Amino acid sequence: MRMSKGKRLLRLGAAALSVFWLTSCASIGPPQAPSLELPKPPTDLRAARKGNQVTLSWTVPSRTTDRQSVRYLGKTEICRSIAAPLKQCGTPIGDAAPPPDFREKKQSTGKKFTATFTDNLASSLERDHSIDFATYAVEVLNAAGRGAGISNQARVSLVPTLAPFDHFGAHAVEAGIDITWQCPELPTEKNLIGYLFRIYRRPAYRPTPTKIADVDATACAIGTPRDEIFKSFLDQTFEWENTYFYRGTVVSLIEAAGKTEVEVEGDDTPEIKIFAHDVFPPAVPRGLQAVFSGPGQQPFIDLIWAPVGDADLEGYNVYRHEEGARPVKVNSELIKTLAYRDMNVIAGKTYFYSVSAVDERGNESAPSEEASESVP
Repeated sequence: MRMSKGKRLLRLGAAALSVFWLTSCASIGPPQAPSLELPKPPTDLRAARKGNQVTLSWTVPSRTTDRQSVRYLGKTEICRSIAAPLKQCGTPIGDAAPPPDFREKKQSTGKKFTATFTDNLASSLERDHSIDFATYAVEVLNAAGRGAGISNQARVSLVPTLAPFDHFGAHAVEAGIDITWQCPELPTEKNLIGYLFRIYRRPAYRPTPTKIADVDATACAIGTPRDEIFKSFLDQTFEWENTYFYRGTVVSLIEAAGKTEVEVEGDDTPEIKIFAHDVFPPAVPRGLQAVFSGPGQQPFIDLIWAPVGDADLEGYNVYRHEEGARPVKVNSELIKTLAYRDMNVIAGKTYFYSVSAVDERGNESAPSEEASESVP
């Protein structure tokens, strides 16, 4: 059956209209390359050394090199070079697994993840490269084992560190907390290397310690018998009646041109707990004098004495007695000055006086030397 000319024109018009709508509703551009899923290299790698352990930390990348969200995260290779910068990872010294459930947790919390790795330095490495540095980098791989290159680089010194000094101890004395340790013979084959003994203290209510002293230990008892060599440090910056924890560590130093270029802490001593209980009385007052006054007025005896210099001094007590009798305190409250007037005296008697010092915690000194005075 032959189609009429009018019907053929109608069908051609409909087809042309369909083409117009298709071309006007979709833009055709160049094809997009599939994502390589390469995590961006970290830029915040940090390295910290304590003893023979180097702790690396970095932020786990959440974006790929083509600005997509990381979906398929693989392991992270740990790279290390001695005395030279890294150009590429080469042979890794270890690797770190991706955080568990990285994708799900990132999507649900939106938080960044921090990864860590600990490198244990061999003693031979420290010995053979004592004034060199180790350079570290990491390369984060995708699930297929491919990466986009190494991170920023971080360096640590390979200076040898020492074990903690022996017999570390702390105990309260009248002047403060006396900290002691045994001073061993130190290695002397490297002239550029020096040593400090560093002391830390923290109160029981605080988790972070504070450095309170660096004691020179470079020439620690060199040429002296090793058996009973002890050093000490007196801590006077604490507060009595509090509990403290003390620890020490040997610090290795590399010095050049009179300046410390590098310092690395060794391992710590065991922590020592001490309750700083003040049972120590202040110093004994000195220079007590007694002087009678009375003609034409009510008789009295004036006492004066020299000050006691203890920082925690609270005041003084005055004691009096007659010949053969027991001393009795004559003041009802602590005396805050360096003088006292005794109005309770009787003519014809001789009185003997002494003064004691009292601190803030009620510790009282021994009595001073006596001073006597007679009432006419």
